[in-house]
Amino acid sequence: MQDEALAALAASGGAAVATVPGTGDWPALRDGLARWFGRGVERREAVVLERLDQAGAELVAAPLAQRETLRSTCRAIWQARIQDLLEDFDDEDERAGAADALGTLLARLPAPRPQVGAGPGGIAVGGDLTVRAEGERSVAAGLVHGDVHIGHPLPGGGAGSPDRPLPPDASQG
Repeated sequence: MQDEALAALAASGGAAVATVPGTGDWPALRDGLARWFGRGVERREAVVLERLDQAGAELVAAPLAQRETLRSTCRAIWQARIQDLLEDFDDEDERAGAADALGTLLARLPAPRPQVGAGPGGIAVGGDLTVRAEGERSVAAGLVHGDVHIGHPLPGGGAGSPDRPLPPDASQG
């Protein structure tokens, strides 16, 4: 198997460990990875189960504001562990067999969904976000707490001053 394919497989494994905890797919992934890493050695399997349990518990319990950072760290750690194990095989057939077994385990998982969340008063975005204001008397904001005033105060309290705002522009909805 090509180095690029092994790296991609390791990246997929790391991403799975970082995103699947707390879902119904976690027990199967956890147990399958422990068997895969253990390679028939019960003690190795137990150590990996302990590490996976710790990672899963930390990810599920992490405050929302820290969760993505923790996921990135977890993803990198498990990607490196998987890649290291794959590189440790001297025999190409053994490496290919281990890669196939891992690929089969990961293929059983549903396609990943973006994991997004926002704290109180925040905005959760799972992709690109564009906030744009065009034209005069326009405002664009992702989130506003409080009043928004458009225009400059006019002397004497005329239309457009804070105490006499301009009426809404029908073209802007």
